[in-house]
Amino acid sequence: MSSFFSPVLLLVLMITASVTADSSALNFYHDVNFYWGNPLANVLDGGTSLTMSLINASGCGFQSKNGYLFGRFDMDIKLVPGNSAGTVTTYYISSQGQYHDEVDFEFLGNVSGQPYILHTNIFAKGQGGREQQFNLCLMVDETPIRVFNNNEAIGVPFPNTQAMNVYSSIWCGDSWATQGGSMKTDWAYAPFTASYENLKVDSCQDSSGSSSSCSGSSSSTTPWLTQQLDVGLQAQLSSVQNKYMIYNYCTDYKRFPQGCPTECNQPRFLQ
Repeated sequence: MSSFFSPVLLLVLMITASVTADSSALNFYHDVNFYWGNPLANVLDGGTSLTMSLINASGCGFQSKNGYLFGRFDMDIKLVPGNSAGTVTTYYISSQGQYHDEVDFEFLGNVSGQPYILHTNIFAKGQGGREQQFNLCLMVDETPIRVFNNNEAIGVPFPNTQAMNVYSSIWCGDSWATQGGSMKTDWAYAPFTASYENLKVDSCQDSSGSSSSCSGSSSSTTPWLTQQLDVGLQAQLSSVQNKYMIYNYCTDYKRFPQGCPTECNQPRFLQ
């Protein structure tokens, strides 16, 4: 994945929140703010592509100007090549405040020749701690790796009421990111640079309340608020989790000696 662009799909973490409207491409000149490390960002190709760098523990990050209540978010990301130990390249959606919702992808760099680890987490109403980690397989595109079902009926918070902005960043996390923090960032390899292209959003409502992009969803045979994995995608998800998952909070019995969180005991696939 570090050698070519590959779409990262937040859809796989929020399968109940997909839409059928056409994607809207965001422009890195006009549609995002660099909230951190602006000098380390380089917008290219008329705003369709971007590089962000990490130098001497100073990183960079952007945030979409709009927030989105439901949607699918695609972006092509080329991770830091070579020795990337201690670096963290993120792509996530998040609302604001103490009781925020957030869906995380964090790509944890490694020493040369070792694969990236994909660290995922989900916050709902300010409650996180739902980590799963994966060794990156050859392809991530269009292959679901994780689902988080709506179990509000049994008291599990679900991120479906707060508009979330799209974020991405690169920063130094060598206190924990690579082999538990034992492998530190080698600044002789800096700058560490990640590349981004084709940020697209499918959304039926943004933070302003606009729903103009919903025009195609009303005729869909599968309502966009209740879309589920079909049998083929369920098989793909099970295969990926069996082969590549290296940590799952739902099986960390030392962490949860009194029993794992409620959602861990619910069916993986909705009926």
